[in-house]
Amino acid sequence: MASYRYIAFDVETPNRYNDRMSAIGITVVEDGRIVGEHYTPVNPETFFDDFNTRLTGLDQDAVRGAPTFPELWQQIAPVFESGLLVAHNAVFDLGVLKKCLRDYEIPWRRYARYLCTVQMGRRLLPGIGHRLNEMCCYYNIPLSHHHAGSDSRACAEILLRYFRSGADPKQFIRTYSLI
Repeated sequence: MASYRYIAFDVETPNRYNDRMSAIGITVVEDGRIVGEHYTPVNPETFFDDFNTRLTGLDQDAVRGAPTFPELWQQIAPVFESGLLVAHNAVFDLGVLKKCLRDYEIPWRRYARYLCTVQMGRRLLPGIGHRLNEMCCYYNIPLSHHHAGSDSRACAEILLRYFRSGADPKQFIRTYSLI
């Protein structure tokens, strides 16, 4: 566990297409503790569905003046490159990242190694629900659900709980194609 730096992240999206971010939260874990957090709304340069706005509280007014993904990527790419990516239901968050990188024609890695705390939980704690809010209730972790900053912190906290129970991250590492 100590040999890795973990970058837990969560994205919110503005609409049903899930091809743009309206917010991102990043929580950095090193040596078994949280050492950094970052949250920002993101201007998705597209429309918001009512459903997504009700879910996240984000709309055009909330992201006015926020960085676009290309502007933000310049800031967060070094963080993403500094450790193993982690997300709760990682395929969703990685999929949004992939679409943003592709649509804005931003070159990055061809593949990303990652951990998914949902998949880990299904193997480590079978027989219980593994949605983020359910895991936060199970572990008594505070959560403001569908706020990317809170969700990324909750993901990091869940990951740390798994490690404290003896989980070996090496058996859960997967690879996601970003091309």
